Amino acid sequence: MKESDTPTEIFKRSTSATVRAIAERGDLTVSFGAEPPSAAGTRVKLPAPAREISVEEAAQLRGAADALALRLRYHDDAIHQRRMPGGEMARAVYDAVEQARVEALGARRMVGVAANLSAMLDERYRRQGYERITERSDVTLAEAVRLLAREQLTGERPPRAAQRVVESWRPYLEGRIGKDFAELERCIRDQEAYARVARKLIQDLDLGDADSAEDSEEAEGEGDEAENSEGQTEGGESAAAGAEASLEGGTPEEGEGEEAEGEESEGEMMPGTGDEDPSKPGRPGMLPRNAQAGSENELYKAFTTACDEVVEAEELCDPDELNRLRHLLDQQLAHLQSVIARLANRLQRRLMAKQTRAWEFDLDEGMLDAARLARVITNPAYPLSYKREKETNFRDTVVTLLIDNSGSMRGRPITVAAMSADILARTLERCGVKVEILGFTTRAWKGGQARERWIAAGKPPNPGRLNDLRHIVYKPADAPWRRARRSLGLMLREGILKENIDGEALLWAHNRLLGRSEQRRILMVISDGAPVDDSTLSVNPGNYLERHLREVIQEIERFSPIELLAIGIGHDVTRYYRRAVTIVDAEQLGGTVMEKLAELFDEEPHQARGRAARRRAG
Repeated sequence: MKESDTPTEIFKRSTSATVRAIAERGDLTVSFGAEPPSAAGTRVKLPAPAREISVEEAAQLRGAADALALRLRYHDDAIHQRRMPGGEMARAVYDAVEQARVEALGARRMVGVAANLSAMLDERYRRQGYERITERSDVTLAEAVRLLAREQLTGERPPRAAQRVVESWRPYLEGRIGKDFAELERCIRDQEAYARVARKLIQDLDLGDADSAEDSEEAEGEGDEAENSEGQTEGGESAAAGAEASLEGGTPEEGEGEEAEGEESEGEMMPGTGDEDPSKPGRPGMLPRNAQAGSENELYKAFTTACDEVVEAEELCDPDELNRLRHLLDQQLAHLQSVIARLANRLQRRLMAKQTRAWEFDLDEGMLDAARLARVITNPAYPLSYKREKETNFRDTVVTLLIDNSGSMRGRPITVAAMSADILARTLERCGVKVEILGFTTRAWKGGQARERWIAAGKPPNPGRLNDLRHIVYKPADAPWRRARRSLGLMLREGILKENIDGEALLWAHNRLLGRSEQRRILMVISDGAPVDDSTLSVNPGNYLERHLREVIQEIERFSPIELLAIGIGHDVTRYYRRAVTIVDAEQLGGTVMEKLAELFDEEPHQARGRAARRRAG
């Protein structure tokens, strides 16, 4: 130890050494910064400690470090991915139970680790507002299962901040999966056996089908097949999404699509360009023109749209709760204030530069160029010179930000998305650009009223989409940021995030933009995965939602005046969108959104490029 070392540096060094010791990995590189705790390969990121860190804060930070180290030591990602169930909620429970296992293995061996983990969990649940939750909700199910599994595996009671949530769930969960908890304890040291019990636990909660579980077991036995390995998705993506990806061969190749495009008449209209009401959800009955449906059952459709809704954010939450959520968002923004200011100023400078007046000189008509008059006076043979102001592409622009509000966005991704939307709205408003902020999810897990109506109708085959859409307007394009700022906090509310049906959400946002009068219209999509809705995918082809999304994207990119850009969080969206970027860490979102938007304003307008391409093709 050096005499010049500060207490903070000593704390960082000791914590780094502890992480390597617990993980039994001497090759780990531990860094400290503003990012949330994470581990990738040999790199571990931890929050930077304060200069004067309290005992409680030190325990919380050590708890985050211990949790990562224990996962590196006891977790086999290949086994975890092989047993991964389909469905957002099923995956959340599966991940939660596995995290309880690795933490319990450390807590049972080391008393200090157990205390650190308890402090970390207590702070986490307090920050998420669990102390104020009095009723059961879908969003707290996975955490309740995790804490009850932790109680069974270690004998420790839930953290104080989460006790009310756990007690509200305890009678229901112990009645349905109490025996599964006991089985988890018996196989805690065998991850393969533990994962099988976790899958059974998920089935007992009615979050997965027994048939799908059996199919998964058979697929494991056939793991040597190339298609099965290709169907495995990164980052814990659902089995349904993986199946969709493996069926990409059934879609037209790019070259074939271009030939089909050339054979189509220019007068043909794409979905969403008619005189329909742009405020309604996407029109699922429309068949994009590149699809060659062999029967009516292959058309994308909804069993019923009667239960869909487009709702203002303020209607989903009472004013007091909305104020609390906005305050929570402001707290998240506070520690990033310097980064936010830098990003916002950089974007504003680039956009303001686009508004600077530019002129064409030495023209035969226009405004008289006074700067050239001296030349004419000294030599009358010179003709008068005129100038004309250039039109800038920047002016008369509207930007729509469409944010995935699915359950997999829960936690840091949705918080960063909300912060990015807030920063973007404020910055662009200063530059005279209108911003619309939209979100898409469903009203219920596992089908809602649409599925109930389908069951009541006798379960007809190929029913199409079987869930109730919920499209949320956080900020209309014409509303100033100060009026809509409170609504953005709704993204942090427990229970809002459910399933994601991307194709119809994209059509809805696109149709709203088509109704705008601005010359330039930009649609930016932020998502972290393929479309997933368990109810729909359980009774339709496995690639049903993904196929529709691809068709909608293809139509917009080829024939619409709307400029489309996508940002994927931990998910490769470049396989869907022509203009897209994928980020690994949610913390990159703010900078990426602003950088990509700035690049759009640096480019030639989308309409001009499209006309030039058609002229070259002709």
